[in-house]
Amino acid sequence: MPTKIILVGPMGAGKTTIGRMLAQELGLPFKDVDHMVVEQAGADIPWIFDMEGELGFRKRETQSLLASIDGESAIIATGGGIVTQAENRKLLNLQSCVVYLATSVEQQYQRTLKDKNRPLLQQSDPRQVLEDLMAIRRPLYEEVADITIETDRNRPKAVVNQIISHWNKYA
Repeated sequence: MPTKIILVGPMGAGKTTIGRMLAQELGLPFKDVDHMVVEQAGADIPWIFDMEGELGFRKRETQSLLASIDGESAIIATGGGIVTQAENRKLLNLQSCVVYLATSVEQQYQRTLKDKNRPLLQQSDPRQVLEDLMAIRRPLYEEVADITIETDRNRPKAVVNQIISHWNKYA
């Protein structure tokens, strides 16, 4: 039986919100890979991108993913780009149930519009950036996912219930 539920999906899909709710519902610890990166670096994500570039951030992200999957059962929220690294895609499926929280580019855009903590979106046309990222990443999310849940029209509680229903199939 998988010992962890790992949430993947694009920025703005609700991974952190749903992850926290899911952890509370199941009585499991919650781990957020992006927060782990920030804590370990002692700096926010934009600073890491500025100083180390995306490659530096991705290395830190892999280290945090390794730390999050080591040990006890947990609910783990990942960053939107975690699937871009082949090593991470292999790690995601180790004793875990991977849930792809799918959302539309429009929903992502609405949810991230005012968030200055997303370095990839600090461009003149963030909607186009989201579309470009989705074209690259969607097949990777689908590759690692055990289950896909649409979040656009679902309240977080409904998504949590769907995940729990799937998780119970493993029990």
